Amino acid sequence: MSVVIVGTLDTKSEEIGFARDVLEEQGLDVHVVDAGVMGEPEFEPDTSAAEVAAAAGTDLETLREDADRGEATAAMGEGAAAVAQELHDEGVLDGVLGLGGSGNTSIATAAMRALPYGVPKLMVSTMASGDIEPYVEARDVTMMYSVADVEGLNQLTRRIISNAALAIVGMVANEPEIETEEKPTVGITMFGVTTPGVQAARERLEDRGYETIVFHATGTGGQAMENLVEQGVIDAVLDVTTTEWADELVGGVLSAGPERLDAAAETGTPQVVSVGALDMVNFGPEDSVPEEFHDRNLHVHNPQVTLMRTTPAECAELGEIIAEKLNAATGPTALALPLNGVSMLSVEGEDFYDPEADAALFDALRESLDDHVELIEVEADINDEAFVDAIVDRLDEYVTAQNTGE
Repeated sequence: MSVVIVGTLDTKSEEIGFARDVLEEQGLDVHVVDAGVMGEPEFEPDTSAAEVAAAAGTDLETLREDADRGEATAAMGEGAAAVAQELHDEGVLDGVLGLGGSGNTSIATAAMRALPYGVPKLMVSTMASGDIEPYVEARDVTMMYSVADVEGLNQLTRRIISNAALAIVGMVANEPEIETEEKPTVGITMFGVTTPGVQAARERLEDRGYETIVFHATGTGGQAMENLVEQGVIDAVLDVTTTEWADELVGGVLSAGPERLDAAAETGTPQVVSVGALDMVNFGPEDSVPEEFHDRNLHVHNPQVTLMRTTPAECAELGEIIAEKLNAATGPTALALPLNGVSMLSVEGEDFYDPEADAALFDALRESLDDHVELIEVEADINDEAFVDAIVDRLDEYVTAQNTGE
């Protein structure tokens, strides 16, 4: 078993050397990748900084002469990612460990994000108690707070680094035996307000012999599903909850970015897409809602989450965007509309009940969809069994037809 350590040996040789020694004492092979730019390492790495720079299409001397820390960090991150991918392809990378401050965290996590899901990835970082989204994105990177700066060895840093090294040992040396069956895998998107419908859909699909992976539509959830569709891990998509597009359009905190809904379209993956939770934009605590929205219809979901009802104009624009995304699909695609409510909160009697806004969304979709995208309309809300049956049946038909060549 082999662990790769990605680190800046010009500033962290002592600490990385200590982590290497702990790993080797446990019987693991260690491959050290030097991502330092400005100085020389105190010991010889297995992959030099010059090799990392070359993997990014540049050279170490140029980075040193330019003396631009941001440019150097970006380049070494790109190079470290390429090196990590190559080591994994060669079968000499079973896990990755990184330790350092913001610069090395940026570089090492770039390498981690380049690796497949399931490969152990552990970053000991001074940044781990703050906003870690830029480092983790939608990948399975484990972040561990270093407490003290990763600078020198003392009673605290020795213990923290040892704990991290032993943790990565546990990950790579005790790979779990996971039962896998040859089942088609369906990715499903869910939000709290679409949970009953998604749970029912998941159970129906599993009863029919599918494996399901449910993604929480919180921005990174949608990104993770898109990544897995691109990698071919997911064979079909039941995209019940496309709420992340409302946040992308209006400026909420749970956007998945403008590429959301692209992966299945580009890969020809069978998909049934709906409009779950497009009645809402997400913000943090109520006092975090931007002043421009204070007169809007707000719903405090919990102390940390405040929801805002989308307007008819916003819903119409969302309909046009989603239609454009689905029109680009190269595989079997259906859009399913729950005409009696797109979430728990938009059914009659609830806070976000707004027939005008829903009509604007539905009309825009009807008018903008190309003929090759199938339109399914159900007189039910998104969590109703009639709607669940309709979307599960259609996706099952798509997958069955694809598998039988019909």
